[in-house]
Amino acid sequence: MKNSGTKTLNSYSVLKTKDIVLCGLFIALIAVGAFIKVPVPVVPFTLQFLFTMLAGLLLGSRLGAVAVGGYTLLGLVGLPIFAEGGGLWYILKPSFGYMLGFILGAYVTGLIVEKKGTGKISTILVANFVGLFIVYFVGMVYYYIICNFVINTPIALWPLFLYCFLLAVPGDICLCILGAFIAKRLRPVLMGM
Repeated sequence: MKNSGTKTLNSYSVLKTKDIVLCGLFIALIAVGAFIKVPVPVVPFTLQFLFTMLAGLLLGSRLGAVAVGGYTLLGLVGLPIFAEGGGLWYILKPSFGYMLGFILGAYVTGLIVEKKGTGKISTILVANFVGLFIVYFVGMVYYYIICNFVINTPIALWPLFLYCFLLAVPGDICLCILGAFIAKRLRPVLMGM
């Protein structure tokens, strides 16, 4: 007999086996993406952002954030899966803010496609660009705080904007466009599983 007055475990409080497998897959993809460096002039970039964005688009807000957060946690406990190794010391690295931005960006990107749907490529692109803005905003704020107030290597706002945004963002804009087309094709497949 079912008691309608009590709460039961639902899909929001328990990860299903499929969810765990997909989160594990994205943790692995993000780790691999950190080591795939695309050589471009001035600032080479990795495919890490592509996979964190796809985590939000394909897994949704909650699972996307869980996957990216799981990747970050594994790196912090010492697995060498970050672009420059791993370990708790990474928190003092100015670029660690981008990791935090990846988590929030995956969540918001997933939330937008959950609310607006993925019927139009323009909706997915908007979600990707909002996620990109979040990643860079959180990353740059963290970079500024760590450099100026923690490790005593001051950086002014213009060099921060130049090196941490202007020179780096063109590659990630391309990844936003690529990610939108990949998500448009893969999301119906994952939804059917």
